[in-house]
Amino acid sequence: MKTKISLAAALVCSFLASWAFWLEPASIRIVEHELTPNQWPSNCDGLRLAVLADLHVGSPFNGLDKLQQIVELTNQAHPDLILLAGDYVIQGVLGGSFVAPEDAAQLLAKLTASAGVYAVLGNHDWWLDPTRVAAAVETKGIRLLEDANQLIHTTINSAENDTPSQCQFNLVGISDYWEGAHDIDKALIGIDTTQPTLAFTHNPDIFPLIHEQVTLTIAGHTHGGQVYLPFIGRPIVPSAYGETYAIGTVAEQGTLTTKQLFVSPGIGTSILPVRFLVPPEISVLTLLSSAPDTP
Repeated sequence: MKTKISLAAALVCSFLASWAFWLEPASIRIVEHELTPNQWPSNCDGLRLAVLADLHVGSPFNGLDKLQQIVELTNQAHPDLILLAGDYVIQGVLGGSFVAPEDAAQLLAKLTASAGVYAVLGNHDWWLDPTRVAAAVETKGIRLLEDANQLIHTTINSAENDTPSQCQFNLVGISDYWEGAHDIDKALIGIDTTQPTLAFTHNPDIFPLIHEQVTLTIAGHTHGGQVYLPFIGRPIVPSAYGETYAIGTVAEQGTLTTKQLFVSPGIGTSILPVRFLVPPEISVLTLLSSAPDTP
């Protein structure tokens, strides 16, 4: 009897190890999220954003072939806008192999979206060489928004409305909270305050500092903790706020309005090549209008 129990325990442990160190880290999926940001306008109802966070190209199961697959899946989702939330490279992940940012950018250049592809840098990009990573991305036509902004114009084709609507909003990129200047005031200089504002950055720990005029903030960095244990939680999250900004949607009441944050669990791994109940994902956000219908 003891032998059977020991064998069963060994098989369970073997399966869990395979799941955490192989099956889940090697997987990739598109996950659709519907969000209703505060005061998101009706003419932008249905805007689709694809968020690629923490690619960590070169981490186990995340080489250039995998990046090619990620690019193809993202394009097949037909997003209006693609946001690259930093950490394109790796340093020191067990079993990983460094991939030059120039090689990764060669594939990222194949991403297509009607409103464009925009990027910020993550802490790993800063640790390698921010000038090099920025140049690799920008020379492939991807706009880097480091404490800068861009007014976006795009057409929304809604399934519920035969007439396409013209959508305008501010897109604000904020540099990494750990390593960048993360100058929010600079990032917001010159924006059209009559338009809604989306911000994206690498590290969600900046969220408490985000101005209330920002409709939605998008981030990565945490990898969702990489490991989630039922009834226990996420043992390790690289955040000063523990699990508060680890993954998914967070709303916080400000002085005048509610601020909203979305944190993608990302794609690659860091430190240890493990994911357990936090599968890699291409996050696709559909932003729904909070404005009442016009009679």
